[in-house]
Amino acid sequence: MSSCDRRSLLALLGVLPLAACGFTPVYGPGGPGLEIRDRLSLATPETRLEFELVSQLEDRLGRVATAPYALSYEIETSTSDLAISDTEDINRVNIYGTVSYSVTDTATGVQVQTGEVSTFTAYATSASPVSTSAAERDAETRLMIALADQIVSRLISGAGAWS
Repeated sequence: MSSCDRRSLLALLGVLPLAACGFTPVYGPGGPGLEIRDRLSLATPETRLEFELVSQLEDRLGRVATAPYALSYEIETSTSDLAISDTEDINRVNIYGTVSYSVTDTATGVQVQTGEVSTFTAYATSASPVSTSAAERDAETRLMIALADQIVSRLISGAGAWS
């Protein structure tokens, strides 16, 4: 019973420095995660990849038509063959993705935050073109999810300066 009390005391002592330094949870009251939610309008997607990215960003940031800030983006992707068999068939493909983004104050037209994120994902090919195409689309969707996560993390970490 005393060891349980000791653990509680140690846990409390571990949290005290965070409270003393003004730590605020990202999605807690007054946190930057809530301050940017529903305050960013996103550029209209024109391609499937843009649609995937915008869909993920809207899930995390909210969907609004008019907002005090506008988020624009540019997606670039490339592929490279990762594994080639003895018969020179491609077995695995990497997809690299980069998104350059900027947040603009819609009232003044001033860019308040810019950045670039990048990551990669891969998919396996097969003898069936249909399954290879499905695997490629799935990998592209996973790539946009990862890029959206990175963008939101950067927006939240920088939002204190402009939101």
